[in-house]
Amino acid sequence: MLIGRTKEQALLKRAYESDESQFVAIYGRRRVGKTFLVREVFAGRFAFELTGLANTKTRGQLRNFQLSLRNAGMAHVPRPADWLEAFDLLSHFLDACSAKKKVVFIDELPWMDAPRSGFLAAFEHFWNAWASSRNDVLLIVCGSATSWIISNIVNNHGGLHNRVTAEIALRPFSLGECRDYAQAMRLEMTDHQLLECYMIMGGVPYYWSKLRRESSLAQNVDWLFFAHDGLLRGEYHALYASLFRHPDHYMKVIEALSAKRSGMTRNELVDAAKLKNNGLLTRVLADLEYCGFIRRYSYYALARNGTIYQLIDNFTLFYYQFMAPNTRNDEHFWSNSIDSPRHRVWTGLAFERVCLQHVRQIKRALGVEGVVSVECAWQYRGQAGTPGTQIDLLIDRNDGIINLCEMKFAQDEVELDLDAHRNLMYKKTRFIQETGTRSAVHLTLVTVNGVKRNQYSDDIQVILKASDLFS
Repeated sequence: MLIGRTKEQALLKRAYESDESQFVAIYGRRRVGKTFLVREVFAGRFAFELTGLANTKTRGQLRNFQLSLRNAGMAHVPRPADWLEAFDLLSHFLDACSAKKKVVFIDELPWMDAPRSGFLAAFEHFWNAWASSRNDVLLIVCGSATSWIISNIVNNHGGLHNRVTAEIALRPFSLGECRDYAQAMRLEMTDHQLLECYMIMGGVPYYWSKLRRESSLAQNVDWLFFAHDGLLRGEYHALYASLFRHPDHYMKVIEALSAKRSGMTRNELVDAAKLKNNGLLTRVLADLEYCGFIRRYSYYALARNGTIYQLIDNFTLFYYQFMAPNTRNDEHFWSNSIDSPRHRVWTGLAFERVCLQHVRQIKRALGVEGVVSVECAWQYRGQAGTPGTQIDLLIDRNDGIINLCEMKFAQDEVELDLDAHRNLMYKKTRFIQETGTRSAVHLTLVTVNGVKRNQYSDDIQVILKASDLFS
């Protein structure tokens, strides 16, 4: 049951049909469906398939390679003494393979690169000296250790420099894809329930696959994340440990960002996480952005000097808001938190994050999907007699309009009162005065179920609903 992934499927099929050998690198966070995608597209067409073993020394990895060659059909496979011999055996096996296109799938590739194992050099030699000179090999490598894949395969500056012919950064599902997946699983969830589930789990297919059809969303969340034997109770630490070989630096950054809703500058992060402002931090931030845990944005008209790093991952936000504070190991912590102040604060923040993850859908609802735009934020710190304010999403369009977006989460229609109206108008007026923009500024309200019509609602140029995010 392959939901979505249409561009990724097309890329893999083009690589398979190519008249030249192709080298495809696939990376993405744990549980996002990398292996599932490849196996569904090439079901039954692998000439050779290998999955690296976690926390296993080179001797065990080579034994695994030997057994994989035997399972693929090679007779009398000797145990390779090293990785050069292992890949030499593979080249001889593929030479004898009669398939028109020899699909080689190596999953969890980073796990094979043990210290002083010589794996990467042997792998480079296999591709450069043998596979790339042919026209019938499709090599696909995959791994959850995204930082390793990016550093050693995609951005390799040695023997594999510019050798990757295609790369797939597999992202979590969008809201619309999650709805398709839920329907295929016959979960029978309303759009509101789908939205709240997405606010908790993000678009990670594996998490969604564990939802029980017979249970409510609240029961599922308690069972998965808070029960003593919950399948995803230990997911937070396992997630970062699987992605990064030295996860401590990454988790320090994530923990620091979790404490500040709007994000932090690099210097603020250095102070908060107690890290050195060096190349390691640059790599950590780049890796976290690659994996979709954080986003990098700037304030309006401050693109060069106003870079902000903001935690954007739904599950991580949920962990810090609910799982980490559950110090008493309450197995029903989620159910007991519903309608609490903690829950209300979280819904507003999480809905805002979902909107930021679906700017393309917002632009589509505005009818400007094809219009070039810059998405940013804006902040006014305030002066004597004038309070500060912030806009978390501005869509600055090339057609002379700026959408000033305000996100509000509510079960029913949002009813603007005098205070809410004054706040919105103040943001718009202050933005125009402080920036001196010559564009038309459209107040744009994104809500779950729309806005109740009253004397204040007509001052909102655009009203979008959560349903628009599902497109």
